[in-house]
This record gives sequence, C-alpha cells and structure tokens, in this order.
Amino acid sequence: MCRALQVVCVAADAESLSALKRAAVAQDWELTAGATDGDAALAQLEERRAHVLVVWGEFDGLVERARELRPGMRVVAVAGSVADADVRVESIDEVRDSILGIPPRGGPVG
Repeated sequence: MCRALQVVCVAADAESLSALKRAAVAQDWELTAGATDGDAALAQLEERRAHVLVVWGEFDGLVERARELRPGMRVVAVAGSVADADVRVESIDEVRDSILGIPPRGGPVG
C-alpha cells in the first residue's frame, strides 16, 4: 500500500504557522495540523509517521528529538539556524520546492 508523503510544519505562533502551511501546501503530499511547540510537533511526527519536518523559528532540541523518532526524515529550516537541518531556506516561499529536495535558486552547481 502506498501512502502520501506526510509533512509536519512547526512555527512560533498561529499566524506564522498558517503562513507556513500556505507556503507548503501541495497536491503531492499531506500536511498535518501543524504545531506551535515542539511537543505537539513530535506527537504529529509519531502519529502520522511523517516524512518531512518544516521548522520556522527557534525550537531547541526539536530536530534532534525528531530524528530519534523518524531517523530518515527530511528536515527543512526556514530563515534560521536549526542544527542538523537537511535544507535551509531563506524564505517560506522556498519551502515547497525544498520539501522534495529541489535545490534553492543559486544552489549547487554541477
């Protein structure tokens, strides 16, 4: 059985979370409800067996704890210095492409 890619977004407050989810939405995957704190994000990662975590804001230790739950998960960090992120983007406008691993503009040159 195939299941859709699951994406968890976490941001500092409800308004930021809403903007992040609008930037991340696509027909190719499912967004969870999202979270404004690390514990809620971890609960969604575990419950939905999420494949991608998108973090916007400072969430100390979240990525490390998330990787313990979902070791192969892709982590996208927006406009910040989230340790151990797979991808860092400067703007939420770059989130959608980064979920699938498309390099940001000006990214790696072959």
